[in-house]
Amino acid sequence: MAVTTRTLGRSGIEVSALGMGCWAIGGPWAEGIQPLGWGAVDDDESVRAVRRALDLGVTLFDTADTYGAGHSERILGRALAGRRDEAVIATKWGYTFDEASRQATGEDASPTYLRRAVTGSLRRLGTDRIDLYQLHLADLPVPRAEALIEACESLVADGLIRAYGWSTDRPDRASALGHTAPGATAVQHNLSVLRDAPELLAVCDKYDLASINQGPLGMGLLTGKYTAASTLPRDDVRGLASGWLEWFRGGRPAPEWLRRVGAVRAALTADGRTLAQGALGWIWARSGRSIPIPGCRTVAQVEENAAALQWGPLAPDVFVEVERQLAALRTAALRDADRPHWPRPTHPVTHP
Repeated sequence: MAVTTRTLGRSGIEVSALGMGCWAIGGPWAEGIQPLGWGAVDDDESVRAVRRALDLGVTLFDTADTYGAGHSERILGRALAGRRDEAVIATKWGYTFDEASRQATGEDASPTYLRRAVTGSLRRLGTDRIDLYQLHLADLPVPRAEALIEACESLVADGLIRAYGWSTDRPDRASALGHTAPGATAVQHNLSVLRDAPELLAVCDKYDLASINQGPLGMGLLTGKYTAASTLPRDDVRGLASGWLEWFRGGRPAPEWLRRVGAVRAALTADGRTLAQGALGWIWARSGRSIPIPGCRTVAQVEENAAALQWGPLAPDVFVEVERQLAALRTAALRDADRPHWPRPTHPVTHP
């Protein structure tokens, strides 16, 4: 059964049930020698991919000011020129960067920086408003995040943003957002058939927040194109992975995650879907609030992912079979210490 649209939480904004993640189209950037991009990118192909996504009914495009040190926003703005009103733009703020050197430089959670950051994003995107503005600092202590609510509400009142949210894998952070922030409408968090997020989904249900899902294809593992012999280039964030990135190790797919992919491949593809389309179907079956945002760099990737909209959620019996196969594996994977967040904080994080 096809699934085409969902509501972006309590904002009432209608979006496609599938979004496009724009981290990869930012191209190369780094923190010191640690790459944070996905390697070299063809900007013209990125523009074609965004426009093709629009043609196929994808309306939600998620980026961040720091992706490519501003480059992702610039390319997205270029691609949406003349078609802005067809799209819902989500971007993020909180990490600082130098555009000239394409280096990540730290973080800034101050209200003053928030106003400066939104101005920069609007300029790079070539638009007069951002539909969803998300705090990118996943582990920011709750009191410091709450200190930003008034500034976010001011941006809404000024018409610069329509709604705001938090990109975090921490249920306590998400809950604080839903409870205290009147204009909050979404939580962006990791969710895939390989890594469930029941606590975060429960928070979204409680506070009527959209669940925007990063990593829905396991950074490529659920596309089926990687094997134990695959090696990622060193200019790819997956090729020289730091400690926060769990799917790849030493530039190769982590064996324990490849085993999980193998465990669900047959069930996810039994009705004729590709592996990626089955993984997206699992997310739609998991929650009526879920909006996966798989990253894309090419028209071909966009077309395969967008075709999943016509397949829709997994059938109930298939969903149950996938859950049965993964139950024991997922119990271990859900340990909080294993949960990835991105990017790694430049400075040690102090929890409240």
